[in-house]
Amino acid sequence: MDEEAFNLSVRRFLKKLGVTSQREIELAVREQLEAGRLSGNETLQARAVVTVDGVEREIVVEGDIALSGEPSGSPK
Repeated sequence: MDEEAFNLSVRRFLKKLGVTSQREIELAVREQLEAGRLSGNETLQARAVVTVDGVEREIVVEGDIALSGEPSGSPK
């Protein structure tokens, strides 16, 4: 395996994941705020699950998204 190519490929994927996820989360939260389903002072629990074909493991990342102030607790 070419470690450098692998590392760059993983970083490229994670950058795409991060940018896309942030955009979609922001859009979804704004929609809920406009619909009155969120007030804007909540802290939302978030969970991301990443799977990779050929790898028999799910990567799970959990954390909080604060709509106001700072999120409580540390990332999991």
